[in-house]
Amino acid sequence: MRQKLFAALTCAALFSGHASAEELIGTLAKVKELGYITIGHREASVPFSYVDDRQKPVGFAMDICNKIVEAVKRELKLDKLEVRYQLVTSPSRIPLMANGTIDLECGNTTNNAERQQQVWYTNTHFLTASRFLARVDSNVRLIADLKGKTVVAPAGSTNIKQALEFNTRLNLGMTVVPVQDQGEAFLMVETGRAVAFVQDDIVLAGLIAISKDPKAYMISEDAFSKPEPYGIMLRKGDVAFKALADATTSALYKSPEGPALYAKWFTQAIPPKGVNLNIPMSAAMKRTFETPTDSPDPAAY
Repeated sequence: MRQKLFAALTCAALFSGHASAEELIGTLAKVKELGYITIGHREASVPFSYVDDRQKPVGFAMDICNKIVEAVKRELKLDKLEVRYQLVTSPSRIPLMANGTIDLECGNTTNNAERQQQVWYTNTHFLTASRFLARVDSNVRLIADLKGKTVVAPAGSTNIKQALEFNTRLNLGMTVVPVQDQGEAFLMVETGRAVAFVQDDIVLAGLIAISKDPKAYMISEDAFSKPEPYGIMLRKGDVAFKALADATTSALYKSPEGPALYAKWFTQAIPPKGVNLNIPMSAAMKRTFETPTDSPDPAAY
């Protein structure tokens, strides 16, 4: 009986957000001991996480992560908290989270049931669908038009898995080529080494917006997936850190600051070229901000 009471009190302390230094575990204990927190960021995932003309990591997801960092600093009662940055790719992001190299992964990582076997996520910050980008002059418009063509997608992404599934199910005979990042994939389409690039539609829109000739590219209406949620990635099993991240993101999204932050990155000029993606918040996204959730199920949105 005493053991059960002790366990219940410990659990309550973790969720209270006011654990003492002796009770700290996981990421919070690590950050308290080391004096820094490490953010995993992407190189070219506009507008979520990318490097600007000064090689500084910026973006919508980076701003959200900065809010979590501020909450960690307050929770640990630190006068200062150093933030370190670690560049990650689609294949490296989950291993770097699992082995403790990064503490937050801030980008455009899809939250799904399969990945939740390895990592956790905080509340959803965007909804997307997997589509393809192609040159307008390629005359490729539908998924069926990709039959026999070379298609590229980032290794380790949900997008390449979806492309392979469609390839098999529809007997398309595509050559699906894995690459390390979005920049390499876009270059392959730009130079004619691939006909299409399969990726989340918002990422494709960002890459087109900053390209040399945005009018030269199109995004398919056909989709390889249902709407999919993006979330800030956390280490699996870190209950106290997730509770803090969930509380922080929930408060942000439900406040006027949440929609304002979205507008900053999706409906206004963004660095480094001052492009405007012009993607207003959808009805589904508004509902997600009003009622934050970390569900990996597309049907929940």
